[in-house]
Amino acid sequence: MNKTKELLWILVMTQQRISLNKCPNNTEAQNLQMVSHFHLMSLSENPELQPFLFVLFLSFYMVTVLGNLLIILAVSSDFHLHTPMYFFLSNLSCSDICLISTTVPKMIWDIRNQRRVISYVGCLTQMSMFIVFGCMDSMLLTAMAYDRFVAICHPLHYKIIMNPNLCVFLVLASVLASLVDSQVHNLIVLQFTYFSDIEISNYFCDPSQLLNLNCSEMFTKNIVIHFIGVFFGLFSISGIIFSYYKIISSILRIPSTDGMYKAFSTCGSHLSAVCLFYGTSIGVYIGSTGSNSPENCAVASLMYTVVTPMLNPLIYSLRNRDIKTALWQLQRRAM
Repeated sequence: MNKTKELLWILVMTQQRISLNKCPNNTEAQNLQMVSHFHLMSLSENPELQPFLFVLFLSFYMVTVLGNLLIILAVSSDFHLHTPMYFFLSNLSCSDICLISTTVPKMIWDIRNQRRVISYVGCLTQMSMFIVFGCMDSMLLTAMAYDRFVAICHPLHYKIIMNPNLCVFLVLASVLASLVDSQVHNLIVLQFTYFSDIEISNYFCDPSQLLNLNCSEMFTKNIVIHFIGVFFGLFSISGIIFSYYKIISSILRIPSTDGMYKAFSTCGSHLSAVCLFYGTSIGVYIGSTGSNSPENCAVASLMYTVVTPMLNPLIYSLRNRDIKTALWQLQRRAM
């Protein structure tokens, strides 16, 4: 009986040592109760660049918020733009404002104060908000692709299919799916018992970076993360690809060149936004997996957290005659 107890004790101690040895770089695991904050990475350690970075990202943030607010005001003030496409566009602009507000103000504050510490609760909150609004962007772009598919492939039934109830349902479904994605990541992080480090190799609490700080291997964590990523990623991308496959097939059947150009021009802005969003996201993912430099990964992350929300209003205002007309009328009313 005593020998059996000794064997069980040896097995327990061996398992604990194995779990601790799984920490990268053989660092000692830190108990979750003792981790009250994380350290974020700086884009540059050069003190002379800090004022330039402060002004640069403050300008990016102001331009993004102002541009997306103008889109929302233009859509809400012009009754000609009270259509499903511009309803989705105004929600996308709102999501972009929230997405950039999740990361950039904290970064600007850190650059100004030269202090890159974020609390444990603050890190989880930032990660949650980033996932919610990032996922909402993806889902709304998919809904906009479906809207263009119905408008071009089924023009006679467009108003019947894209009724206000369906539009509101698609937006609410996007919000719900984003909240589910965020809560799944939160539940996984809250189950972490050990962290291998408190240094996050990015300028914000990137979900992938935070999940990699887990000291022990979690089979369930890996399965759930990959399942969520594949579900939301493939659902959005496959929906957009299918919609544009049908759109291009319908456009190619139009006999006149002017008709083809007019039909394709109605979805040109959306296609540009899709290419920008998914192009930068995929590029960042490939670059981060192929590069061992945290600085390069952090700089690449700026593409979809800062550049994409900033360029979306420019894409829709420069390539869309209706938006330009609404903005011009809005300016005349203000004057």
